[in-house]
Amino acid sequence: MQRNITLDFIRGLAILGILLLNISGFGLPSAAYLNPAWHGQPSLSDALSWAALDLLAQSKFLTLFALLFGAGLQMLLPRGKRWLQARLSWLVIFGFIHALFLWEGDILLAYGIIGLIAWRMIRDVPSTRSLFNTGVMLYLVGVGVLLLFGLISSPEPARSWLPGAADIQYEAFWKLNGGWNAVQNRLDHLSSMLLALGAQYGWQLAGLMMIGGALMRNGWFQGAFSRRHYRRTAAILLSLGWLIQLPATLLQWQLDWAFRWSAFYLQAPRDLAAPLISLGYAALCFGFWPQLARLKITQPICCVGRMALTNYLLQTLICTTLFYHLGLFMHFDRLQLLMLVPLVWLANLLLSSLWLRRFRQGPLEWLWRKLTALAAGKPLNSARPGQ
Repeated sequence: MQRNITLDFIRGLAILGILLLNISGFGLPSAAYLNPAWHGQPSLSDALSWAALDLLAQSKFLTLFALLFGAGLQMLLPRGKRWLQARLSWLVIFGFIHALFLWEGDILLAYGIIGLIAWRMIRDVPSTRSLFNTGVMLYLVGVGVLLLFGLISSPEPARSWLPGAADIQYEAFWKLNGGWNAVQNRLDHLSSMLLALGAQYGWQLAGLMMIGGALMRNGWFQGAFSRRHYRRTAAILLSLGWLIQLPATLLQWQLDWAFRWSAFYLQAPRDLAAPLISLGYAALCFGFWPQLARLKITQPICCVGRMALTNYLLQTLICTTLFYHLGLFMHFDRLQLLMLVPLVWLANLLLSSLWLRRFRQGPLEWLWRKLTALAAGKPLNSARPGQ
C-alpha cells in the first residue's frame, strides 16, 4: 500500500500538537489541564497562554488525530476482520499499560476500544454520505450529553476542577514518589476515563472516526480535490470554527472560569468548533502542499507521522522523566511549560528522521504490526524493526 505523504505530515503535526496541551498535564496538577484558575486567579501570562491554546490547540489536535484514525481504519478494511480486531486489541493493551504504569492521560486505550466498534460501522455503512452524516450525528449526541451533565451537575466545583491544597499536595506526592500508590491513583483515573468514554466522550470519538472514514472513502483525505477547493474549505472552516469558539473562550475568562459554565456549557462551543478547525488545518496542508513540500522541516514531520505511536510514547517517557523522576513537577507555569515543548519536539524529529533512514517502520510500529500478524494468524517474516 503506497503511503500518502501529506497524511503522514498531518499526522505528524497532530502528534506534535497534542504535546502543547499534554505538557500542562505532565507539569501541573490534572485540574490545570482545562482550568487556568485551578489555584486561584491566574497571572496575565498564564491566562493568555490558556486562551491562545484554547483557540488554536485545545481539542483540535486530538480531534484531528481521531479523524485520521478513522481514515486509517477505512484504509485497513481490505486486511480483513481478524487483522483489524487484532490490531485494535493490541492498541487497547498498549494503552492499558501506558495508562496504568506511565501516565494517566493516555488516549490509546480509548482509541482502541472505540475503534473496535467504529471499524464495523465504517465497513457496514454502504453510503459515504450516510457514513459521514451518522458520524456527525454521533458527535452531536456527545455534545448534547455534555450539556446534560451540566444541567444535573452540582453548582459547587468538583475537586477535579478546583482542588484543595491537600489534594494538590497528595497528587504531587504520588506522582513524584511513584510505586504502588501511583498505580492505584492511575487506576482510579482509568476507571473515570472509561466511565466518561461510555457516557459521553465515546460518542464523539466514534463520530469522528466515522467522519474520517467517510472523508477517506470519498477521496478528501487522499488529496483528490483541487488545491483551490482545499484552500477555500480551509478559509471557511477555520473562520466558522473560531467564530463559534471565540465568544466562549472570552466568556470563560469573563466568568473567572466558573465551574458549571466552563466545565460544561462553554465546553460545547469548543467541541462544536474542534472538527471544523481540525479539518481546516488538514485542508491548509492539502491546499498548500507544493509549498510545504519544499520546506526542510516537512520531511522530519512526515517521519514523526510515520512513527506516531513511538513518538506519542516517547513524549511520555521524556516528560515523566523530567517532571516526576527529576522532580520538576509544579516548578513551571503554563507559559514556561510551553517553552519546553520545542525541546521534546526536537527529540521526536531527530529520532524519527534518524530511525527511518535505516528502517521502514518505527520500533513500536514494527512490534505492533508483528503482534497483530501473530494474533491474526498471519506471521510476518521480518526479523528486525522495519525490515
